Amino acid sequence: MKSQLAIYMTVFLLSCGGSDISSSAAGPEQNTDLFELAWADEFTGPSGARLDSTRWRFDTGGDGWGNGQLEYNTDRTENVALDGDGHLAIVARKDSFQGNAYTSGRINTKGLFEQTHGRIEARLLLPEGQGIWPAFWLLGNDIDTVGWPQCGEIDIMEFRGQHPAVVLGTVHGPGYAGAAGVGTETAVGGGLAGRFRVFAIEWDADGIRWFVDDFLYHQLTPAGIPAGTRWVFDHPFFLLLNVAVGGGFAGPPDTSTVFPRTMLVDYVRVYRAKT
Repeated sequence: MKSQLAIYMTVFLLSCGGSDISSSAAGPEQNTDLFELAWADEFTGPSGARLDSTRWRFDTGGDGWGNGQLEYNTDRTENVALDGDGHLAIVARKDSFQGNAYTSGRINTKGLFEQTHGRIEARLLLPEGQGIWPAFWLLGNDIDTVGWPQCGEIDIMEFRGQHPAVVLGTVHGPGYAGAAGVGTETAVGGGLAGRFRVFAIEWDADGIRWFVDDFLYHQLTPAGIPAGTRWVFDHPFFLLLNVAVGGGFAGPPDTSTVFPRTMLVDYVRVYRAKT
């Protein structure tokens, strides 16, 4: 989840006549002949319950995460917990902790679940507000041996709370990382904050395709990365979800930013190609 330069801009509508097509929690119906469910978390359980530790682990700390982020990510239920209504709540708070002025949560499946290729999706309700930066993304499972960005990063969804209609989908790899990441910035008619949307990629040996509510808005093939660089999206990746506060990409909160800010996760589902 690195700040990047968006190199495309698209606008599309996902709502019409007052109806919100994102109200369904259905999976990729048009692709049922291609995919089968490999892994999922539906976040059922009582309010305040902790995450399933067989599916998720925490990233904790407050050193900025390479982006100048302002929050300390904790494993406390004040920041990451089930809400009792079938959702996971990741909550950013204005809350002094371990020398940081804000707290939030960052979770991943490293060492618990990793996959190469398939369809990966989450149904999310995103928070808005200046300096609020939610993300749903993937990192290569070899990050501890080769480092970032050689491991590869796929940003399925990034969102700046001060731009509540714009989603970003990006990849980072060796020679095209950070501000040189290759991706798209897309405005969604009807907006993204305050309503559930399904964010997904479909990923195979031919490339990666990005979706909002099953609307394809961007695709990238190995030929689309900068000349002389290497496509590194051919090995297992693990999943991450977080809500950052501040950082170079989103900028700091200001007096208009109301805390707490919550991202609700209805589900995360990973499909593999049928054989």
